[in-house]
Amino acid sequence: MNSDGPILILTASAGAGHLMAAQAVREALRTRLPQSSIEVLDVLQATSAFFRALYAKGYLGLVRHAPSAMGMLYEATDRPNRHARDALRRGFQNLNARRTAEYLRSRRPRLIVNTHFLPAEIVGCLRRCGRLRCPQATVTTDFETHRLWVQPPTERYYTATAEGKAYLETWGVDPASVVVSGIPVRAAFNAPLDRAAFRRQQGLDCGRPLVLLLCGGFGVGPAETLLAELLAIGEDAQAAAIVGRNPALYRRLQAQAARSHRAVRVIGYTDQMHAWMQAADLVVTKPGGLTAAEALVCGLPTVIVSPIPGQESRNSDYLLEHGAAIKVNNLRLLRYRVGRLLAERPRLEALRAAALSIARPCAAKYIADDLLALLDRQAR
Repeated sequence: MNSDGPILILTASAGAGHLMAAQAVREALRTRLPQSSIEVLDVLQATSAFFRALYAKGYLGLVRHAPSAMGMLYEATDRPNRHARDALRRGFQNLNARRTAEYLRSRRPRLIVNTHFLPAEIVGCLRRCGRLRCPQATVTTDFETHRLWVQPPTERYYTATAEGKAYLETWGVDPASVVVSGIPVRAAFNAPLDRAAFRRQQGLDCGRPLVLLLCGGFGVGPAETLLAELLAIGEDAQAAAIVGRNPALYRRLQAQAARSHRAVRVIGYTDQMHAWMQAADLVVTKPGGLTAAEALVCGLPTVIVSPIPGQESRNSDYLLEHGAAIKVNNLRLLRYRVGRLLAERPRLEALRAAALSIARPCAAKYIADDLLALLDRQAR
């Protein structure tokens, strides 16, 4: 291990949450190691164009057009190794990750932290072959864990829940190497916000409940239907829809909002997600791990719609089991369910209290402190 080398935080741009987790960990580490080089690298950017398109766009295509196939893939890869199948998958990934491997070896890092299982697998392979010598840690980004996160040798795993830790142990992971930390979110989600001032700044009424609609980091989902349902709730509520990096969807929702003559804001990509979540009274969203963790930290009740089979359906189960969310299966009932919830303030407050009770606001700090302790032990 190179004790003077950089700390590399590796992720993959298959969904926005993995990158957000990487940024949260980097932010926490930088406050503790201000003079150190701490970099976030999307390993897909160093692979072949074919593999990058297959991995990132293939993921998005499954989510958008074949969610049931996504669930089947999730379940199929969460089973015991079938050596021929796994060898083929790993061989294909490693062939397309040669530039990533060369970059990692050239940087001679003192520590690698993964927020996606793809780089964890690449690093594990390099270490087993003796081509890379540095410890690695892996931060899981959903409330349950999956077999693909298990990529030895890994000195530390960070899980969102005790159940996630227990599941890793069923795959032979040493319990001493697993830390239940929570999902890391940026410090901004813990900062106090003047909700009234933010609402005024955004042209929203301070006296009416605000429903936040998240259309996903890629704008995936039946956004027009969801917005129409929220606009139909009545004059007692107002809405804000965050679209993400999807200009076409942004234009469609803007036109829809203009036709409604209602109090609604449509936002594209924003770095103010923390403020929107703190200013809102509830959020309508798909339950991605990072989105759910951020909402919990903000004490924001969640209305779950259209979870992707697999990790999102399991995140949904977790939130529902702990009373921090409700789920709407029929989108045509969204206006009814949200309107009723807004009218029942005690129930809304119970959801908020439940969210705060399972939130892990200091997860990023906890992970950073533990990583420094790991580095200290490795240096002895």
